[in-house]
Order: sequence, then C-alpha cells, then structure tokens
Amino acid sequence: MIVERALELGRLLGQCDEYQGLKRANDRMMGEAELRIALDKLRGLQLALADQADRGEAPKPEQQTELDQVISGVQGHPLYQGVVAAQANFDKLMYQVNEQILEGMRKGVDSRIISLG
Repeated sequence: MIVERALELGRLLGQCDEYQGLKRANDRMMGEAELRIALDKLRGLQLALADQADRGEAPKPEQQTELDQVISGVQGHPLYQGVVAAQANFDKLMYQVNEQILEGMRKGVDSRIISLG
C-alpha cells in the first residue's frame, strides 16, 4: 500500500508545474550548444582538478583562472540562471512534501488506529 502511494506521489510530482518548469528550463539549457560545451568543459576541468588533488597536487594558477572563467561564464548565462531558479522552486515544493510526510509519520506514531486505506 505504501509503495503504491509513493508511486502515485511520484506521478503527481512529475505532473506538477514546478517539475515541468524545471524540466523545460533544463531542456532549454541543454539545447543551447554554447552553454552545453561550457558545461562539458567545466565538468572536465573539475574532474582533472579532482584527480590532481587525489594525487596531492595543488592546482596550477592558470588552471584555477580557467576554472573561474568557465564558472563565471556558465553562472552568468540566463538559461543557467533559469535552471537554478526552477530548481529552487522545485526544491521548495519537495521541502513542503517532506514536511507533510514527516507530519503524517508523527501523527501515525501517535495514533492507535491502524489504517491501510
């Protein structure tokens, strides 16, 4: 019964405005070739620096400068900012959902009535 309700909650979340807005914003962002290339470059730089750190090597100044420039470019792009705003809206909804689940659990613990439906 719980699993079925979780599936229903997932379906409803997938249809909600906040999730649909996040999906659209992400699709727009990934449809922008220049931004997608910058994101791939950012990911590559982060992986390279993480590998260096694992080997105990500090990043070279030019690597840090390049990373800062790519981050600045990505974060300043309006489509990226749209994804950040849409993610924040969806996160707020998920916070509310989690709070309601916790409230339901608290009430369930206090209840002596067992209900499966």
